[in-house]
Order: sequence, then structure tokens, then C-alpha cells
Amino acid sequence: MKNEIYDLTIIGGGPVGIYGAFYAGMHGMRTKIIDALPELGGQLAALYPEKYIYDLPGHPKIKAGEMVEQLKVQMNQFTDRIDVVTNTNVKTVEKLEDGTFKICTDQECHYSRSIVITAGNGAFTPRKLDVGGAEQFTNIHYFVSTMETFKGKDVVIFGGGDSAVDWALMLDGVAKSVSIVHRRNEFRAHASSVERLKQANVTCLTPYIAKDVMGQGDRANQVELINVDTEETKILSVDEIIVLYGFISSLGPIKNWDIELEKNALRVDITQQTSVSGIFAAGDACTFDGKIKMITTGFGEVVVAINAAIAYAYPDKVHRHKHSSAMMK
Repeated sequence: MKNEIYDLTIIGGGPVGIYGAFYAGMHGMRTKIIDALPELGGQLAALYPEKYIYDLPGHPKIKAGEMVEQLKVQMNQFTDRIDVVTNTNVKTVEKLEDGTFKICTDQECHYSRSIVITAGNGAFTPRKLDVGGAEQFTNIHYFVSTMETFKGKDVVIFGGGDSAVDWALMLDGVAKSVSIVHRRNEFRAHASSVERLKQANVTCLTPYIAKDVMGQGDRANQVELINVDTEETKILSVDEIIVLYGFISSLGPIKNWDIELEKNALRVDITQQTSVSGIFAAGDACTFDGKIKMITTGFGEVVVAINAAIAYAYPDKVHRHKHSSAMMK
């Protein structure tokens, strides 16, 4: 039904949102996921499907795309009570007089007894290589969808975080050569990954930044680097360039929903509830004292949020359940 009132609407279809829908399905909740991307999976599936994740429990390593597919299989056990709406942006959320929510997208309006926001950092755009004329070259990549593109190539990676170091390690042995360029001497990746990088056949160029990119037509074939300390310059021949400077993110319309924000994230309490009763948040979309941004902590947060959403949507049922449990003791 077009105006069916769902028990729960999850805004954001990344890994945390998918797992949240599965967990809600286990509890018999009629659930809807709304996501802006064409397919579920969020930033990991859209930008880094080939990237390995090393800190997921039970998996020494697993590709992001594979993890997302496994989460979908898990969620699809409850397809009879979960509906998915993709490629649509939520514009407004209105709390109606009866306590339910009217959620309007750029296409239609949806109705729900509770909401969990798992939209990550919201809309994301990659930080570009700050060199004039770089935008004309088609072999400058801001995400990696397949490693086949870099097989047997001379690859230069710009960045010093987990993504840059992980891709340098993954392409070692696939590419002809791999160089990683970072503006600081110390990398910001996990210590174990940095230690592996030191042992790998990867050229580490620090502290350098890009000064210029040269090429023919729409393909770059050389990059000029400059040492930020000594101003020494050097030129590298290159077939492919990967830029992993992170993303500029924005919560977009969420900022206008009269929900308390802190550092571009939704402030939540111990039940993952935002400043608006009945609206909860989990994963990178939220913040609280002691917050750690990891997929695994996001999974835990969404479990707390779903349980709180059930209590909000059906307080009488929860109260009766607790009362019955007490009587049985």
C-alpha cells in the first residue's frame, strides 16, 4: 500500500543500514530502507568493492564488495517484511500529531512509526588533486572498482591514510611498480599496515606533494613532486594515478531537520536516540562521548538503536513483555 505505515524506516543503505534491517526483521518489524545510491552497500560498495577489510570479526580479510553481498544475503531472509527504495534522496522528515513520521523524498512520501539514520557521513565527494589541469586526465582515479585497471602498470598513489596504504599493499605484485606519496613522514594508517608497507616492494616518497601533472591528450604520463621541507623536486613516469585524500562529506537536508548536531554528526544518547524522540542514528552518522568510527562498532550501535526503536514504536508491548518476564522469575 502506498501509505502503509512501517514499523521502522532506515535512512541509509550502507553495511550498518543493511545489518539494521536484518536485525529488525528478526524482531518481526515491518521495515523500509531508503538510500540515495542505485544499489545498497554505501560508500564501500560504490567506491571500494575490491578493497580488503582487515578488522571485521571472523574474517582475517574480506573484500568490501563481498562483505556487502553477504550482508544482503543475511537481510534477504526477511524479504517478506523488508522493502528497499534506492536511488532516492530523503528531503524532509515531519513528526505528525499521532507520533508517526512522514518521510518525503524527491519522489514520494513514506510513513513510519520510528526512524534509524545510518547515512554515514551523508553525501560524499572525493578531495581532488590540487594541481591545475589535473581534471583533464582520465587516468587519475579517486576510487578503485577493479584492480585489473592497474595490472602491469606504473602506479602512483597520493595519500597517507588507511585507504592509500591498503591499496599500495594490494597493488604490490599486481602493478609493474607502486609508489605512494604522502605530505608527512608518518603515515596515518594502522600500525600493522604501515609495518607491512615497509616490507613491501613499494616506493614511499615522503614528505612530498604533487606540484604538476604532465601528459598527452587525456592521459597523464608524468607527475612532478616537491619535497615540502627542502623544496627538492623529482619527476616520476606514470601510467595510472590514484588519489586517496578522503572525502568532503555533507549531511545535506538532514542538517535542516531540527536535530542536534555535533561536528557534522547527529548527537545521540545511550539508546542511540537523537534529540528528536523516535529518531535514532548509528554508524558514522552519529556521535557520542567515546565514539569510535568502525564498521564493527556501527553494527553494535544499530542493534541498540533498533531495540530502542521497537520500544518507541510499541511501548505497550515492551511493557507487557517486561512485566510477564518479571512474573516468571
